[in-house]
Amino acid sequence: MKRLSTSKALLIGAALVAALSTSTARAADLLEKVNSDKVLTVATEARFAPFEFVEDGKIVGYSADIMAEVMKALPNVTLKRLDLPWQGILPGLAAGRFDYVVTSVTVTPERMKAYHLSAPIADATMAILKRKGDTAITKPEDIAGKAVGSQTGSAQLAALQTFAGKLKDGGKPAVTVSTYTDFSEAYADLGAGRIEAVVNSLPNLLEAARQRPDVFEVVLPTFGPKTYFAWAGRNDADSAALNALIDAELVKLNKSGKLAELQKKWFGAPMELPEALPAAE
Repeated sequence: MKRLSTSKALLIGAALVAALSTSTARAADLLEKVNSDKVLTVATEARFAPFEFVEDGKIVGYSADIMAEVMKALPNVTLKRLDLPWQGILPGLAAGRFDYVVTSVTVTPERMKAYHLSAPIADATMAILKRKGDTAITKPEDIAGKAVGSQTGSAQLAALQTFAGKLKDGGKPAVTVSTYTDFSEAYADLGAGRIEAVVNSLPNLLEAARQRPDVFEVVLPTFGPKTYFAWAGRNDADSAALNALIDAELVKLNKSGKLAELQKKWFGAPMELPEALPAAE
């Protein structure tokens, strides 16, 4: 048997490695895999009305309606939604347990660096909910010295802690921060008088007050910087095509007025949204 020369062997070996690498890269492309498997698996936290919540055993809401429009771009693909606690959603995305996150991810510079965040789907600026008729809280600064709740691991909790720190640095009494697994627990404690306010994004608080107008009231103005909700994908080459497809569909829905139509349906009024997120700082 003839032996290959060292140079020929090296060339053939390099060619094989290149071919295998190309094959692996193509096999790993997430959009191709979704189309091949005919299933797109997404994670959501279906306890965040009116964005996503369970009604008659189905996940419904603003995000569900948007996703129904987006799925028109994947006509042969079935959408599989996993209802998971918020605390496990972004870590689960990073670990590859599902393809994409279709839930209300508050945009932060840290998240923009760690994940691919989609075109914005809604305003997420922070606000405060109080018990109706509570004259002790008429503006955001009035939470100084009071017990205030928010969700564990959320951007809303981080915003509350930052705001409370600024109030304390300004010489005001410390805020007592209570944390909850989900916001429904915080609203229950607020209604029962165990805390005095809840910090969440404005659209969610408007929905909580709309559902129980005799119990809750939103404190305006909002506080902190202008913030948006987005969806999330993995920030890697394999996910780039799927991320780009979903972004393109969201921009199309924004330009056509469909997002504004769905906002009127779920929030009572449209929101002004940019087509793309501001650059991370």
